[in-house]
Amino acid sequence: MTALAPIPFLDLKAQQGRIGPALRARLDAVLAHGQYILGPEVAELEGRLAAFCGAAHCVSVSSGTDALQIALMAEGIGRGDAVFLPAFTYTATAEVPLLLGATPVFVDVDPRTFQMDPACLQARIADVKRAGILTPRAVIGVDLFGQPADWPAIRAIATAETLFTLDDCAQSFGAALNGERLGRAADATATSFFPSKPLGAYGDGGALFTESAERASLYRSLRTHGEGTTRYEVLRTGMNGRLDTMQAAVLLAKLDVFADEMARRDAIAGIYDQELAGLVDTPARVPDSTSAWAVYSILLPNQEIRDSVQAALRTQQIASAVYYPRALHQQPAYAGCHDGQAMPVAESLGARILALPIHPDLTDAQALRVAATIRAALAA
Repeated sequence: MTALAPIPFLDLKAQQGRIGPALRARLDAVLAHGQYILGPEVAELEGRLAAFCGAAHCVSVSSGTDALQIALMAEGIGRGDAVFLPAFTYTATAEVPLLLGATPVFVDVDPRTFQMDPACLQARIADVKRAGILTPRAVIGVDLFGQPADWPAIRAIATAETLFTLDDCAQSFGAALNGERLGRAADATATSFFPSKPLGAYGDGGALFTESAERASLYRSLRTHGEGTTRYEVLRTGMNGRLDTMQAAVLLAKLDVFADEMARRDAIAGIYDQELAGLVDTPARVPDSTSAWAVYSILLPNQEIRDSVQAALRTQQIASAVYYPRALHQQPAYAGCHDGQAMPVAESLGARILALPIHPDLTDAQALRVAATIRAALAA
C-alpha cells in the first residue's frame, strides 16, 4: 500500500524552488557589497512596499512586534493609558502596550469574521471612561487571518474619542478594503514578515506605513537607538529595530511573485469554500474586501468534533493548526490587567476553530484531499 504524501501547513521549500535563481542573485548582491545593515536593498524594499499599498511612507523594522512598539512609542503611550485591542488575536498585540507601561483593554470580536466588534469597542471605551482610572489613548485594530478589520467603523469611533489608530496588519499585507490595499486605513499600519506570513522573510522582519512624514522620520529615529541626523546624536530613547539587508533581499525576491501567490491563495480558499459548504462554517468574507489568506479557519460545532476532525487529518498526514486555543484575556500573562469583562465570542472560538493548509504551492488535488478528509471525518 502506497503511503500518503504529507500535506504541510506551509511549504517554504517549494516556494524556494520556484524563486531560487532570483533569490540567490539578490543574496549574492548583498554579499558582494557587504552592507549588511541598512544596505541599498532596504531602501529599495521600503519604496516598493509603499508603492504596493499606496502609502506615502514605509519604514522597515526588525519584526512585526517591533513595528507595533515603535508606533506606540512615537505617540508617547505609556503608564496610565488604555490601548483597546481585540481579545482574539496573537499575543504580540497585547504585550506591546504592557511593555510600554500601558494597559491593554480587550474587545470582543465578530462571530463570523473574527474581526474587532465596533459596538463592543464603543462599550469598552465607555467602561474605561466610567471607571476613571485609565486614559483612552489608542485603538489597535487587527486584520486577522488575512481579512481587514472594519476600519470605517473603527476610525469613526476613534475620531469621536480622539484616539490614535494603529492597524496591526501582521497577517494581512496585500489585503484590500473598499478597493484600497491596507496600509492607509489607520494613522499607522504595522506588518510582519515572519516566514509564515503571505509575504515572509527567512527570519524576522516587519514594516510601518504612514501618511505622515513626521511620523515616518520619528519611526526611523526610534528604530536606530533614537538617532538624530548623525549616528552619535541621540535625541530620544529608541531601540535596535532595523531590518537586516539580507532579509530585505529575500523580501524583494518574494515581492516579485507576491501578486501571483495571492491569487493562488484565493483560489485555494475558493476550493475549500465550495467543498466544505454546508458541512462546516467556512470563513465569512468582510464586505467589499479581498483577503491575503494568511490563515483559512473553519468553525466546527464544538471542541469534541473539532478535535476528531483534526485527528482524522493527522491520520491522513495533513497538517492543521488551532489559531487560537485561548482568548488573550484568558491568558495568565494578562489576568492582572483585565477588568473581568466577559468576551463570549472570543471565549468560544478557541474550542471550535481549525486552520487548514493554505499556501501558494498547495495543489488543487491536495486541497480536495483536505476537504474530502474533513467530509469523511464528519460523516463517521
